[in-house]
Amino acid sequence: MNEVAIIGLGMTAVTEHWDSSLRELAAQAIQLALEDAGQPKPSALWVANAYGSTINGQAHLAPLIASAADLRGVEGFRIEAAEASGGAALRAGYLAIASGLMDCVVVCGVEKQSDLTHEDRLAAKSVSLDADFEATHGATLSVLAALVMRAYCETYDIQATDFEGFSLHAHRRSQYNPLAMFRNPLRPGSSSKAPQIATPISMLDMAPPGDGAAAVVLSSLKTGATNARPPVMIRGSAVATDTLALAERPEPTRLEAIARSTNNALAAASMSQEDIDLFELHDAFSIFAALSLEAAGFVGMGEGGRKAREYGEGVGQPEISCAGGLKARGDVGGATGIYQIAEACQQLRGEAADLQLPHIRNAMVQNIGGLAATAVTHILQI
Repeated sequence: MNEVAIIGLGMTAVTEHWDSSLRELAAQAIQLALEDAGQPKPSALWVANAYGSTINGQAHLAPLIASAADLRGVEGFRIEAAEASGGAALRAGYLAIASGLMDCVVVCGVEKQSDLTHEDRLAAKSVSLDADFEATHGATLSVLAALVMRAYCETYDIQATDFEGFSLHAHRRSQYNPLAMFRNPLRPGSSSKAPQIATPISMLDMAPPGDGAAAVVLSSLKTGATNARPPVMIRGSAVATDTLALAERPEPTRLEAIARSTNNALAAASMSQEDIDLFELHDAFSIFAALSLEAAGFVGMGEGGRKAREYGEGVGQPEISCAGGLKARGDVGGATGIYQIAEACQQLRGEAADLQLPHIRNAMVQNIGGLAATAVTHILQI
């Protein structure tokens, strides 16, 4: 297999882009990534998007975006795996380069969620749940996440407010991220006063939806060696799935897809948890952060919630949410996985400016869809 390198990055700000369309956001991110990569000629474009059909009334995104980004004629298609679409699209690009079938590809994630009201957006995003047994009965992702959080709190005798540390940490990081949706630090104790979204999940336990696009350029190491930027190597890549419906899982507080994809990606990279300096987890809800740390093997079962206190105090390890995570940077749906990858690459290249963390050599980036029915894990190394 060919060694696969990330040689270019591009991101737009995450906000409510009232004056920019889906295609314009994607084209901007792609152009930034190609400039960063030294203007290579990609032969393919993979577009990660979760809700273009239901929120924007737009499918068939690859030719739309290829034309807008001046890439007309390249091979391309959209990849959808709910909020894990970005990670899944990167996996497709990785396989194309690793197999030797292609030398250079672009992977772009884009989402524009501000075009609908809150109620309509909830309905549009429920397509990532089980239509027959969850969505049709009015379940939403936040409601199901609340059920998991309640079960976790009862099982491990922990309070919902104990998860606050994850949000404190994310907002502490985001205040230095010029692309973040929210750049305000939070005060300790804020979660107890926050409005409830779906008890016990409060407004400070979930990530805000935003618009944005991010792109990366992948190449074989040989092809990308001519770029002035240091290549970031993809050392491991793995995808795993779990049941779509929460009720079908024997242990709802155990995210098996995360455990499988983590173990497979680390094995491919010949690494263990002890080698990971940065873990970009998918903190769409604070309970996800706790369960991800547990399923990925960084802490034991029932210890993820209590780990929040360490992150709230700024001493948690491994490093997480380096640019504010979904919680403060903003949740960009199917584009999330590409933002995570780009932010981790900035850390590895030493180009994160005020966000730069010391001694980051190995990063694990994890993107999940739904209630972790899909989990995609990539191991990066400079």
